Order: sequence, then structure tokens, then C-alpha cells
Amino acid sequence: MNRLRTTFQQATGQISGHGKRNIGVLKTALEDVTDETASDQYGTGSIIQPFEQKFADVLGMEDAVFFPSGTMAQQIALRIWSDETDNRTVAYHPLCHLEIHEQDGLKELHPIKTILVGEADRVMTLDEIKALPDIACLLLELPQREIGGVAPAFSELEAISRYCRERDIRLHLDGARLFEMLPYYEKTAVEIAGLFDSVYISFYKGLGGIAGAILAGPATFCQTARIWKRRYGGDLISLYPYILSADYYYELRKDRMGQYYEDAKQLAERFNALPGIHTTPKVPVSNMFHLHFSGQAADVSPKLEKIQEETGLGFAGYLVDKDGYCSTEISVGDAYAQLDAQTVDAGFERLRQVFS
Repeated sequence: MNRLRTTFQQATGQISGHGKRNIGVLKTALEDVTDETASDQYGTGSIIQPFEQKFADVLGMEDAVFFPSGTMAQQIALRIWSDETDNRTVAYHPLCHLEIHEQDGLKELHPIKTILVGEADRVMTLDEIKALPDIACLLLELPQREIGGVAPAFSELEAISRYCRERDIRLHLDGARLFEMLPYYEKTAVEIAGLFDSVYISFYKGLGGIAGAILAGPATFCQTARIWKRRYGGDLISLYPYILSADYYYELRKDRMGQYYEDAKQLAERFNALPGIHTTPKVPVSNMFHLHFSGQAADVSPKLEKIQEETGLGFAGYLVDKDGYCSTEISVGDAYAQLDAQTVDAGFERLRQVFS
């Protein structure tokens, strides 16, 4: 698997992402920033406060708080809603980031019980939400990364939002990839965020910044979030490298999401036309999807390594074994747009030959 990663990284061009993640990502973002620009200090200053207000406006929320990580932001959001409702139970999908990627941080650090909603291989339904006992907060992720980047219909989101408000359940959005969903829903960020009580967005995923997140919601919610941010050690003396790069790449890529979405659909169609290869979902609803190869990683990896070396086109840097097949994740960004058609055609032709 290390060799697969190496051939992917050394490829002249890559199907997925925005290009190589190196220190040039930060250097580019700072090129036009003058040396005299004042730094933020402990959450205040002319860099961080206008930035937070900008994203409160982008999301149609009263206020917003910048965090160095989404893990920190979302755990804090659920704690605040748990305290406000005096209810120590929250609910989310079985493959929620908090459940599988955070070493049980929420449950270890807070007096909170979690309930898993629905099945691991699909999005949760309104009926499953209605069957829940009394909870403080429900977390929804758009799109559901771990199952291929799928998402419910917007009408289903509206129905879930109405139900939660009728039952006084706080609804939190894991919107790490919120901007990537706008073309599919044909909605603004304000329209989607308006269905939720609080929203988290990431600056390093589809936007391609170096790190950082925004947590947005009511003014009192954000005031409390700032206190918890200090408790978590997230109030670094300066966060400006994250903030400046986040703002730079947001402005650079926010209007490209429609093209990424169209490219993802076109790519998925090409993959699904090949023998022994398919995608989830078959037709993407954002710029991401999961790519599956028949066979296990030990057998598939050498084939991909050879293709990547021969064509200079990177398809995958890792593979995860499933039941009878193996998978990787594709997230379409600037890198795909920079490829020439001949290189892509040659890569797909080699896939067809090798996997036939």
C-alpha cells in the first residue's frame, strides 16, 4: 500500500483533490498579505472578528466562531445544546465522525450519552428519527462521507427540521462539505443552514485551506462556544495562518463548486462504464464519491500502481478492503480541471485493459 501511495503522489496529475498538499498552500495564501498586517490575539483582532462575522452572514446565522479543528467545534456544539436543554443524550449516524474518528472524545470528555440512528450503509430516515427517545440534539452530516457522499432529498431535510423544532430538539449540521452540496440542492448556504440550529463548516476539505473550521449559530450559543474553545485550548495566541488561508481559498473556490460537481458526475459515469469498477453513489450528489474495484486491495493495488506509473495519472493513493471488493475516495477539485484530455483518456483506457 505504501507503493500505491508513492505512485499516486509522484503522478504528474491526479484525479482527486486540488493538487499536492505542501507548504506552498500556505505561502500562496499569504502572497498578497503585507508584513504590517496585525495578528489576531486570543480570539480578538482585525483578522479574526470580521472573518467570523463574514461567515455568520454567509450562513445566515447571528454569530460564528473560528476553531482550529472541526473535532473541537462539534464536540462543543453538542455539549452546549445538551446543557441548554438539560438533556444528556444526543443522536447521530453510526458512521458519524464523532463516533468513528475521535477516540470517543465526546463521551470521554463530557457527560453525554449517544444514540446511533439508522443503518450504517444508508442515510437515516425521518421515521427512524421519530422513533428516538427524548434527545437534546440530532446531528446530520451533509453529505455522508463514509457511505460515498450521499445525502437525503432537500424535502426530507425540511421535514426533519420541522419535526425537530416541533419537539424542541436542537438540529446540528456537520457541514464539513456544505459548499460542495449547494449545486445539487440548488440552494444557497443560508437556505440550507436555515434548517439547522447550529452549523459547522471545514476550510480544508473541498475548499483546500490548511486547517480550521467555523461553528455558527445563535449569539448566546456562540458566546458559550468561545468559553468552551478556551477550555479546550483552542484559543491559541494567534490563528492567522489558518484564517488567512481559509479566507483565501474560500474566495478562490466557492464559485467552482458547480464545476467540481459536474466533473464528478462525468467521472463517475466513465468509471461505471468500466468492467470490474463501480461507484457509490452511481450518480454523485456532490464533488465526491467512493470508487470500488472488484477484488481485494492486495490484488488490485499492484495493477493501479502500474497504471499510475505508466500513464502519470493518479487514481488512488490507498485502498480499503470491503466484502469482495476494495474502495477509495474521490473528491474532485482543481487537480482534475488541470488534466489534459489525452492523459485522462489514456488512463481510462489502461483501466479498461487491466480490469477487463
